[in-house]
Amino acid sequence: MRNRSLLFTFLLTFQVYVFSSCEGNTYEHGKILYQNFCSNCHMDDGSGLAGLIPPLAQASFVKNNPGLLPCIIYEGMKGEVIVNGRQYHAEMVGVPQLTEFEITNIINYVNTSWGNDFPIVKHHIVKEALVGCGYNK
Repeated sequence: MRNRSLLFTFLLTFQVYVFSSCEGNTYEHGKILYQNFCSNCHMDDGSGLAGLIPPLAQASFVKNNPGLLPCIIYEGMKGEVIVNGRQYHAEMVGVPQLTEFEITNIINYVNTSWGNDFPIVKHHIVKEALVGCGYNK
């Protein structure tokens, strides 16, 4: 009986520790990936680069095009893009070495950072979008 009680106490303590340690860092992995692959151009605060690189913070394009984001991250992007009413023409280099899970984490980090309150994107949606642009990992 005592062993059962100790096991229960341990499991309860472990569960509380694990779940409480995740609070506030929901997309920490996405943040690290963003800092490594995206922040050089889009800046740490998602503000973009002075009329050359579009912002991701409170960006209409991010909010209105969730289905395009996986392929843009994977393949990159050429040509004009309009973000918050402003035109941008700089080419974005893709990051094809990222996995579908990493791309999902980056998108969800962006969607919940810098004042963005955009919907969370589920992994299966990202996976489906990536299949449409030739992703085959």
